[in-house]
Amino acid sequence: MKRKQLKFLVGSLVIVLTLAYLGFSGYQESKAYYQTVTELYASKEKAYERRLKVAGDVVPGSIQREGKVINFVISQEDQQTKKVQTLAVQYVGTDAPPDTFVDRAQAVVEGKLGQDGVFVANKMQAKCASKYEKESAAGVKRNGAE
Repeated sequence: MKRKQLKFLVGSLVIVLTLAYLGFSGYQESKAYYQTVTELYASKEKAYERRLKVAGDVVPGSIQREGKVINFVISQEDQQTKKVQTLAVQYVGTDAPPDTFVDRAQAVVEGKLGQDGVFVANKMQAKCASKYEKESAAGVKRNGAE
């Protein structure tokens, strides 16, 4: 093999390996485990090591805005013990919170659980409870339904 061909081959190999490494590390960084608040607490020490997506309902009155940082609490009722478990969340993302991010909305936050027990999120999604659930809570009856 000529010297120029060898240099080209080595250069090409370095580029391909670098791209493969960047692709793999990007995939690993974007991978997140989806859990509820109850499942998060059940996973114990593993929760600190993983990137997570955690779902729960926003506790009414817990939303506090401090500049670009939003602190709030999400909760979920444990189906076995019937106890409500809560998780403090600190949203430090670059995107504005969704318009549907209000008290009692279901929120899905993505980030990492800190050793202090606060979940630091850099992504957030929120959706309002259905209008029928809101109407039911307000005592509105629809078409003979209770």
